[in-house]
Amino acid sequence: MPILKVAQIGHPVLRQKAREVSREELLTPAFQAFIDSMIETMRDAQGAGLAANQVHEPVRVCVIEVKDNPRYPYKPNIPLTILVNPVLTPLCGTRFENYEGCLSVPDLRGIVYRSVEIRVEAWDRFGNPIDKVVRGVTAGTFQHECDHLDGMLFVDRVEDPRTFCTWKEFARQHEHRFREHVKELVEHYGS
Repeated sequence: MPILKVAQIGHPVLRQKAREVSREELLTPAFQAFIDSMIETMRDAQGAGLAANQVHEPVRVCVIEVKDNPRYPYKPNIPLTILVNPVLTPLCGTRFENYEGCLSVPDLRGIVYRSVEIRVEAWDRFGNPIDKVVRGVTAGTFQHECDHLDGMLFVDRVEDPRTFCTWKEFARQHEHRFREHVKELVEHYGS
């Protein structure tokens, strides 16, 4: 499968609200090949997820996977998950502090507050229903990817611009504290 070009901040496709995908379109060989290319692109870039907008296709599809990812060594593993037409619903008012980065916003990180527990309703890549609860740091990953489908980037959700930093400075100045924070979240929420 070909590696797709990832749109960078400033490209209009990242600000488009993605359209829903019909079951008929989803099941076509061309769309299935597109999903395979998204997965390969995410893995090649060592991303934790990738939304279709990021590869210049404004359709409501995202792929998520964390498997001992060197870019996010503190994130719990997430099995490969394909979400089609996802709807996320916060299940509580509790939010957590999440240092986020993005393949479409290279070399920048910032603190975003995410719901600690969400309900995820979607289809899988074959149109089968998904209805599950996701918690903790994993819930943050799902929210980040689904934001893309509404034309939002993590930079839009950063409440304090003083938290922006490069990846290098994150590693030097903030990663140790953030790893401890993630450890506490995983211990409390299981993911």
